[in-house]
Amino acid sequence: MKKEIAAVVFFLKRLIKKAEKLDVEKVDLFVECLTVALQEKYKGHWYPDNPSKGQAFRCIRVNRFHKEDAELLRACAESGVQYKDLSLPKELTLWVDPGEVCCRYGERNHGFTVATFSSDDDDDDKEDVTKKVTSAVERVTTLNHMCAFRAANTHSKCAQRAAFLQTMRVDRIDSSFTCPCS
Repeated sequence: MKKEIAAVVFFLKRLIKKAEKLDVEKVDLFVECLTVALQEKYKGHWYPDNPSKGQAFRCIRVNRFHKEDAELLRACAESGVQYKDLSLPKELTLWVDPGEVCCRYGERNHGFTVATFSSDDDDDDKEDVTKKVTSAVERVTTLNHMCAFRAANTHSKCAQRAAFLQTMRVDRIDSSFTCPCS
């Protein structure tokens, strides 16, 4: 359990540091608090012989319906960090299971592996795990930038469409016109 929690915390730490909104000491305190929170939460819900059991309980999830994850909020409160300063993507799911940590950026995307571990503690190469986690962070931040660019362009096109309709003096312009990407 400790390796998997360390991997997910390392992943989140790298993701938070990329946003450059918090100083290093605040990030370190946050991840310490998050580590303790996750260890306490997962205790009694960790099944190495059946890793998918308890998967939903161990999931860290942020989306439009659940804008803040309870364990992330707890770590923020205990470390004095503002949740918004974590600058996490709007849709992020992390599954912390025995032997594996997976991530999905966006509700419609496929998940991918952040880190895997063997059952034997000595077989896990820390350098390999670090590379995998770093690669996963790069993947999420790249996807985040691509989605932000796409949303900005879509929004721009929506604004252009609304302006065009107004210049054409269309009698029936819906005053509640909103960009579908918002």
